[in-house]
Amino acid sequence: MARKQTLPTPAPGAKVFSASYRGARISPYKARPVVDLVRGKPIEQALKMLEFDSHRAAPMVRKVLKSALANAGNDQGTRLDRLVVVEARVDGGPLLSGRRRFRPRAMGRAFPIMKRTSHIRVALAETAAKGKEE
Repeated sequence: MARKQTLPTPAPGAKVFSASYRGARISPYKARPVVDLVRGKPIEQALKMLEFDSHRAAPMVRKVLKSALANAGNDQGTRLDRLVVVEARVDGGPLLSGRRRFRPRAMGRAFPIMKRTSHIRVALAETAAKGKEE
């Protein structure tokens, strides 16, 4: 049985910076393992992991992470070196199933071709400092 992952807790009163990519042209089934890699990691480590990941969803998730980082950079009081991925999830988006596109199946039946999309959401928050405060 898999252990439940413990996520870092944001500092009390810390702001949460999020970004999303809605309608990404990849199946949620294929994108979820990539998002699971970065959940709970510091932002520098998450970006480095995604840079060398070979999955097709890695550049998409990396782009969303960079967007959330840019949103955090617009806030003056945020320390970018303390940001951690506190939420990363992939939800299913609308199906691109054309009404006129079918795939032949058994016994003469026709099934529609369903192209799945995803909504990728990432949230960053500042964690409490490890060690002494500056």
